[in-house]
Parts: sequence; C-alpha cells; structure tokens
Amino acid sequence: MTDLRALLGIEHPIFLGPFGGLSSVGLAAAVSDAGGLGGYGLYGYDGDRIRSTVASLRKATSRPFAVNIWLPTGDEVEPNPQHTVFAQALQPFYDAVGLEVPARPERYMPPLDEQLDAIWESAPPVLSTVFGIPSGDIIEEAHRRGIRVVATATTVAEAVVLAEAEVDAVVATGFEAGGHRVSFLRPAEESLIGTFSLVPQVVDAVDVPVIAAGGIADRRGVAAAFALGASAVQVGTAFLATTESAANQAHRDAIRSTAADGTVLTRAMSGRLARGVRNRAVRAIEAGGIIAPFPMQNWLTGKFRAAAGEQNLGELQSLWMGQGAPLARYSSAAETFAELVAGVPANA
Repeated sequence: MTDLRALLGIEHPIFLGPFGGLSSVGLAAAVSDAGGLGGYGLYGYDGDRIRSTVASLRKATSRPFAVNIWLPTGDEVEPNPQHTVFAQALQPFYDAVGLEVPARPERYMPPLDEQLDAIWESAPPVLSTVFGIPSGDIIEEAHRRGIRVVATATTVAEAVVLAEAEVDAVVATGFEAGGHRVSFLRPAEESLIGTFSLVPQVVDAVDVPVIAAGGIADRRGVAAAFALGASAVQVGTAFLATTESAANQAHRDAIRSTAADGTVLTRAMSGRLARGVRNRAVRAIEAGGIIAPFPMQNWLTGKFRAAAGEQNLGELQSLWMGQGAPLARYSSAAETFAELVAGVPANA
C-alpha cells in the first residue's frame, strides 16, 4: 500500500473537505500549513476563476492542497422553457430577500472542459473529483503534469471502479457526511452506507489508500477510522464551523445547535440528494412538491441563498452539515486540526 503522506507530500493524514460554495482560501491554507491537505471546491467556477483561485492558494500556502470538481453524470439539464415555471415556484424566497425572479441564463454551470483546461494550466498538487469516474485521459493528463488524483465513492462497487481507473486514492464517504451524496453507479437513495460499514469493506476491496469521511469530527472518529483500515480522514463539518471557513455566522451557529438527528437528506435545494438542516426553505420546497432537476434547482435556489447568506438569514440558506455536527466544538482551524491529529495512531 502506498504511503499517502509521502505520495501527497503532507505531514499529517488529515484532509479538509472541499466545500462547493463554502470554501475559503484562508481555511484551505490553514489546514495545509498545519501539515494536512487543504481542500477547495470549484463547483460552478469558470476557467478564469479557477486560475485566480489556484493562484491565491499558492500565494497563501507553500504546502500541498487539493481542488475539487464535479464530474458530469449525464442527467444534467440545460436552460429550457421550464426554467420560468420552476423559478416562479420559488418566488416567495426571492421576495423574502428582495430579489426579482431570475431570468433564464445561457448556462447553469461551466463545461467540464473549460474547468479542466484551467486546472491543467494551474497544475494544483491534487485534483479531487466527485460524482463519477475520472476518464483515462483526465488521469493520464493529471499524472503527466504531476497532479495526484483522488476520487470519491459512496459504495464498495464505486470504490472498486475508481481503483481500476488508477486514481491515486479513494475517499470512502458514509451517509453521515454533510452536503451532497456523490453516488454515481446507483441512485443516491440506494447508496446510503454508514462510514463504519463502508470504510473497512472498501479497504478490503481496493489496493489504493482509502480516506474515511462522514461523521468524523474529533480524535475519537480519527482513531476509529484508522482502526477500520483508513490511511487518512477527510473532515468537513468540524472545519466548516470555524471562523476561517466561508460559512456565515448563522450557518456556524446552526452547526453548533443542531443535534445528530437534526439533519435530513433532501433534494430541495439543488435537485440532488444532500444532507443539511431542514430549515424553513427546505420544509417549504418539500411541501410544495415542485423541485427542478439538477443543476436548474441549484442555480435557482442559489440566487436567494446567496442573498440570504449576505443577510445572515439561516432559514433561507443551504445549511449543509453532517451528523457529527454536535462534535464540532472549536472555533479555529488550528484547534480543530490539533484535536484531529491527536487521534492519529502513533504507528500510522
């Protein structure tokens, strides 16, 4: 088994979860500077924004970091006349934050090729992916440029096909994790495996390093992950609660006040299954029964969610968090990182 720390050039086997829309250069740099692998989510970023973000990360830290992209699954919708119908269903939320109902755009998200061109040009140390299998061309080009590739699985079968595709490592993410369920072989609702069950089975099934994710927020979770055979852990919610993250105060307060059974899996905010708080927006959208397919729904709700974030209105945001939220006890990235490192076995 490859030594993951040597492979990635990191000191501690602690990864920062790459938050799509909630990443910050400061938090990624703090984790990398502490000896872990900082992560930054590039969901929705066009080529120019990717180039400037990677440049900012390089300026902020001299240590390795990862950037994350979403791979197309083939079921994404393009802007079409139904946009207006779904937008009007969300009008009460636009009204609540003082926005007009948004007109149909030319596109909901940049094409993968545009993102990849910027990534190849910028050459970040690590590229992580979700929602699919990186193609042979992507992996070959990444390796040619000295970029390591880490892909994400929610089932053993997904981990196996990723390893067969020759990625450098696999993140095994249990259903406890916050944010989107990044399943790709079967529907997300049919791929809900807990971290404790998933990680050891993935470790037994693949010959690449496995990173455990989902419900890990303190030294006990880290120790458990290593006992299950993981080579590293990826932590999201505990870092999202820190002041260095891009989450606003309403989101951080929600993390600290939400019980383990206070999160739900919902398609309300993006059209894809994701774990977060069932706040006013989620309850109302679910009750209305009108949810656009991805990425239309994500784009439409994103307009009022961004405004709600600026106004610190947690009831109208996507309050993504995992079931380990009650364990997120520290307000700084340094304290959180120190707590997690304390769980790494001495012989790991």
